[in-house]
Amino acid sequence: MKEEIIISGFGGQGVLSMGKILAYAGLMEGKEVTWMPAYGPEQRGGTANVTVIVSDEKISSPILSTYDTAILLNQPSLDKFQPKVKAGGTIIYDSFGILDRPTRTDVQAYEIDAMNTAAEMKMMKTFNMMILGGFLKLHPIVSIESVMKALKKSLPERHWNLLPMNEDAIRKGMDIIKSQ
Repeated sequence: MKEEIIISGFGGQGVLSMGKILAYAGLMEGKEVTWMPAYGPEQRGGTANVTVIVSDEKISSPILSTYDTAILLNQPSLDKFQPKVKAGGTIIYDSFGILDRPTRTDVQAYEIDAMNTAAEMKMMKTFNMMILGGFLKLHPIVSIESVMKALKKSLPERHWNLLPMNEDAIRKGMDIIKSQ
């Protein structure tokens, strides 16, 4: 198993955190992982992305030009990375940030209404965990238990009270993702 993923969206959407938690979860399961963030000086409001590779075998390079899965949370990210998804790959997008939906017919496109769902549930800080849950439903490359351990490792102890809400968000994301 080897999954090469790009996660991209506006700074502040939890893109880099989502990638870091996915990478930590892979490490906790004894997998080979890479995590390579990219963002400009604007961080909040500008586009940020992270490349994550999770594999059962050694990873030769963290630098990719094509991806198995693209998780795209705004229109600039969709425009930039949609062409770089391998044929047969997966595009996951949040309908809130996308005006022109994916157009490729040689990939599977999935919509997840995480932004609106997070707002309705008053759980905006868990938006990225809903997205991660949707991804894990389609590609269960790590367990929810490992993700929760990784999240606990990532969060300062004063925020551990938010762990149950984040787990609920992951499971909600698994429920709301749908094929385009």
